[in-house]
Amino acid sequence: MSLTANWNYPTAIRFGAGRIKELVSVCQELNIHKPLLVTDAGLATLPVFAQVKALLSEGLPGTGVFDQVRPNPGGSDVEKGVALFRQGGHDGVVSIGGGSALDVGKAIALMAGQTLPLWDFEDVGDNWTRVNVAGVAPSVAIPTTSGTGSEVGRASLIIDEENHRKVIIFHPSMLPKIVLADPELTAGLPPKLTAATGVDAFVHNLEAYCSPFYHPMAQGVALEGMKLVHEYLQQAYDDGSNIEARSQMLAASIMGATAFQKGLGGVHALSHPIGAVFDTHHGLANAIMLPYVLVRNKAAIADKLAAAARYLNLPDCSFEGFLQWVLDLRQSLGIPHTLADIGIDESQAQLIAEGAKKDPSDGGNPVELSVDDYREIFIAAVKGIL
Repeated sequence: MSLTANWNYPTAIRFGAGRIKELVSVCQELNIHKPLLVTDAGLATLPVFAQVKALLSEGLPGTGVFDQVRPNPGGSDVEKGVALFRQGGHDGVVSIGGGSALDVGKAIALMAGQTLPLWDFEDVGDNWTRVNVAGVAPSVAIPTTSGTGSEVGRASLIIDEENHRKVIIFHPSMLPKIVLADPELTAGLPPKLTAATGVDAFVHNLEAYCSPFYHPMAQGVALEGMKLVHEYLQQAYDDGSNIEARSQMLAASIMGATAFQKGLGGVHALSHPIGAVFDTHHGLANAIMLPYVLVRNKAAIADKLAAAARYLNLPDCSFEGFLQWVLDLRQSLGIPHTLADIGIDESQAQLIAEGAKKDPSDGGNPVELSVDDYREIFIAAVKGIL
């Protein structure tokens, strides 16, 4: 079976091993002749970035570089990138990396021609209508992890550093015009990051699947996305050079981010403020929080998870069987069981709970959770009590 394809849902996706070679022609197709290449400081030191930079430098000599995106980027990251974009007279953005780099790249493209501040475009009410659409620069996204799916998203998660909260910046025009999804670029991802980002992709699919909102297309995508994670994450973790496993996990990541337009839930509602306060890796926070939120949601999702267990062909097709598979998978991937294992205690429980309740993901949880509920879940995750 060929694992090469052209997809246009939700955007144009050039998928397959080796397709990074099309980067210059992709930029030219979008009338990007002087791109700003955006990545994080870690990836900037690796061969995969050098490869992409060389492609652009040879084909598009006016290419600039912004390589200082932090793991949990804040508004200052976006401001620095926009300043470079304007100073260099760039006409588009090419983002390469995990969710942080892709989110900042999309935000730079959004802000390139705006006069209002970034926070005016927070995903609240009709704020998105304030965007000057003509001022949004075209962008290309190149994922190097299989987790966030930011490459097919219409939003960016950016930390408001002054108020210690993660803010969703949203506009439909933030969706990259073309995605180059080349699984060979993910082959060098270390096992720990393969695990954390892979479970992140799973959580996107799972929370979308469990969301109470009606979106049968997203429902089907989410179910198949979970199956791909079930079949291929362990393989990608055990052998990072397995291109079939890397391809299927990259597809699962894209599917999760496509599906969660149906909604997310309590896992993300908690992991966002946890990341903002404790600077944790987003995928790892999701992976740790997952079983604690599933247990709290059991009354509303038991039947759905039993159906999912049947589709995944688990040995025990019940809520308990699904939960046990999640716990076993986390253990086999070396995911810590508690927040305490990564140095988080109960001292900020109230702040995290209040942030979770304000988070947009709260609205997609299958059961209504109060601030007190979120506080209890957070403390349970610190102590490891299921």
